[in-house]
Amino acid sequence: MSQLQDNFGRRFHYLRMSVTDVCNFKCTYCLPDGYRPDGKPKFLDLNEIENLVSAFSQVGTQKIRITGGEPSLRKDFTDIIRIVNDNDKINTIATTTNGYRLAKHAQEWYDAGLRRINISVDSLDPKMFYQITGENKFDEVMRGVDAALEAGFERVKINAVLLKGLNDKDLPRFLHWIKSTPIDLRFIELMETGLGHDYFKAHHLAGNDIKLQLEQAGWQFDTPAPDDGPAQNFSHEDYQGRIGLIMPYAKNFCASCNRLRVSAKGKLHLCLFTENGVDLRDLLQSTDQQAELIERLHGQLAQKKETHFLHDGITGVTQHLASIGG
Repeated sequence: MSQLQDNFGRRFHYLRMSVTDVCNFKCTYCLPDGYRPDGKPKFLDLNEIENLVSAFSQVGTQKIRITGGEPSLRKDFTDIIRIVNDNDKINTIATTTNGYRLAKHAQEWYDAGLRRINISVDSLDPKMFYQITGENKFDEVMRGVDAALEAGFERVKINAVLLKGLNDKDLPRFLHWIKSTPIDLRFIELMETGLGHDYFKAHHLAGNDIKLQLEQAGWQFDTPAPDDGPAQNFSHEDYQGRIGLIMPYAKNFCASCNRLRVSAKGKLHLCLFTENGVDLRDLLQSTDQQAELIERLHGQLAQKKETHFLHDGITGVTQHLASIGG
């Protein structure tokens, strides 16, 4: 089968697959009021997930990130990892987690085939961590980071959303941490969402400001690998860890786009900043539907836009970040 490609020559080999909307944290930039279910949502089951992974693997997908909500809230999370791992066309299996179950399950997930893990740690100050996440679980999450390092993951990344007036003074503490710890620290520029203009105005910090600080301190830009996401990565000879910056407002941010998203209810999202997804679930029920599913994927890629419209104030589905693994 031919590689998924859009009309602008971009090739897509990275799938972010959400498996649940549910999250047990109340992060101020995502779910400030906590998770509120819409009725009784029925998320993709194991059979649907297997058929989804199979179809994407046939059109060039090599990397799958299992996301949520908080993906580890699913009791069958380890089984989901195994399903993805059983597909020999998928080279990289990753997940993004808030880390609250990581200390207990890191080795189990690694043994099932998970190889890369992103852990959300928005502050290294326990009080600020609580203020941002709404949960007093800093020590628990940090034990999970240690467990991930001990389990032998290929790459352990820490995600921190930059927030002016909150965690923007944490950079020295983060740098001290990665001086002797082999983790990737990723700072994510706050995006304006449909529900948070005032929050964005109060707390947005340009990622380029952090980039300038890093360059002045001797950090060097790393050439991106083919399966890297949109982060600009930097390394320093005096540090064991690396730093990545995700800056959606930067010029040409979309030029290297290589990822697609499928929501926990089976909708394909061509971009994080599009309002409506395309339903795939009707074609996830049987292996006999694979050809039709693949045809639908190719057809939808022809509709993908060249860029997002954040600069025009169009925020799209970002008001529902937790539901599509933003």
